[in-house]
Amino acid sequence: MKPAFVLMAMCFSLGAADVPKVTFSKSFPGSTPPFVLISVDQTGAASYNESTDPDNAEKLTIEPAAVRQIFDIAERLDHFKQPLESGLKVANMGMKTLRWESGDAKQEAKFNYSTLEDAKTLTDIFERISDSTRMMVDLNRAIRHDRLGVNDATLRIQAAWDSKRLLATPQILPLLEQVAANESYIHMARERAARMVDAIKAANP
Repeated sequence: MKPAFVLMAMCFSLGAADVPKVTFSKSFPGSTPPFVLISVDQTGAASYNESTDPDNAEKLTIEPAAVRQIFDIAERLDHFKQPLESGLKVANMGMKTLRWESGDAKQEAKFNYSTLEDAKTLTDIFERISDSTRMMVDLNRAIRHDRLGVNDATLRIQAAWDSKRLLATPQILPLLEQVAANESYIHMARERAARMVDAIKAANP
């Protein structure tokens, strides 16, 4: 007989596999980044990866409002069963793939450019996740290796927040708290980080 904790782990794993998930990937050589892969499940658990190696993924938590929007749009797009590509002759904007997974159901649609507003909105949400994660990584790197760079990193995060484009704040918040509490950073950066901490906590009690 298997130990109880092993059975519990197996049940959890099976349950997690059944949680609906939307995955977005974009391949655009020459851009920054040239490749991105983002998955968000219905619980808000997410991953961000700039490679196909799962060991390189950043684990994220996406805010409930954004998760609802992602899954509402996926439903309106019939879970990507129908083509999203416009067929118009436009410049290369990167090959994008939207994929739906729920239990045994899996389907995806690829497109360079779509005229569907829902496809544009969903792509923009994933672009926001990508931008936010890169800002988080930049801030973390600055905290460790570039004290003067912390000010620029917090400034970019504040600009994203002010323009309502910042997501994955549960991962960004501890970094901002670290900056706000560390007197080795310049006062401007600490003050900005403290304001951001208050704003994020107020928006996500």
